Amino acid sequence: MTARTQLLDRAVAQAMSAVSAAAKRGLGDPALAELVAIRASQLNHCAFCLDMHLEIARKHGVREQQLDLLAAWEEAGDDLFDERERTALALTEAVTVLTDGFVPDDVYERAAKHFGERELAHLIGLIVAINNWNRVMVSRRVPPGGYTP
Repeated sequence: MTARTQLLDRAVAQAMSAVSAAAKRGLGDPALAELVAIRASQLNHCAFCLDMHLEIARKHGVREQQLDLLAAWEEAGDDLFDERERTALALTEAVTVLTDGFVPDDVYERAAKHFGERELAHLIGLIVAINNWNRVMVSRRVPPGGYTP
């Protein structure tokens, strides 16, 4: 597969990168940030972002078994994903899919119990940022393999 276009306005790319970086810094947990990015990218079928964030996750020490079973995190059990990770993944799915047009109250309230107000704001910012990147890459059909750290 070849990309429809490689063109992405530099100012747009810089702004999107700045949002992503700020959200990750504010969350303060690089491994969790990568799990969130990977899960959203799975849901959005973004091969480029999956390829990139899987590589970054490994560098941050995310276990291979977590990466292998991330698509089935709800069934994987509490031993593989702790409650904080499970909460972040549930929020990621709710924000990414928005099947009912909103994030369900119980998902948000659960997240608010596990993340402080600032952390939660950064987590939501991170989820929104990766969804933006997914849509930019998928709409242009950018194939995996072009990521360089």
